[in-house]
Amino acid sequence: MTTLSEIPLTTIDGASTSLADYSDKVVLIVNVASRCGLAPQYEKLEALQKTYGERGFTVLGFPSNQFLQELGSEDKIKEYCSMTWGVTFPMFEKVKLNGKTAHPLYQELTKTPDAAGKAGKVKWNFEKFVITPGGQVHRFRPTVQPDDPAIVALIESSLPASA
Repeated sequence: MTTLSEIPLTTIDGASTSLADYSDKVVLIVNVASRCGLAPQYEKLEALQKTYGERGFTVLGFPSNQFLQELGSEDKIKEYCSMTWGVTFPMFEKVKLNGKTAHPLYQELTKTPDAAGKAGKVKWNFEKFVITPGGQVHRFRPTVQPDDPAIVALIESSLPASA
């Protein structure tokens, strides 16, 4: 059985990595899509990155065309995120979220229930999973904004106190 931290990942630039590289951080994993009506969440995700990044937090963006709303190439996605939203957090190659060909990361993440106790497939773009340094996974559905008090409180309570 593979742990979340051992699942191989590929950055948007083609480098190999895994969540083990982020094991000391609070991580917010989000499936993103450039042409989605929820794309303005990029702004709030980047604000979280800027606010908490130096304290041991990072957003990890996983583009997906599962709902037919993502640009065609990693280069176009990278340019869109950078130019439109000023994204500085790590981005990864496009992945499948649901079904038999879902990326192993999402096969594991979707086992986690949301606040209503429902696990299972990703419903839409911008579904969020917060992983604390202890390895606990917390799930937030797409319409929950990145700056929702429940997400912010989870991040803050999982980070070392600020100086």
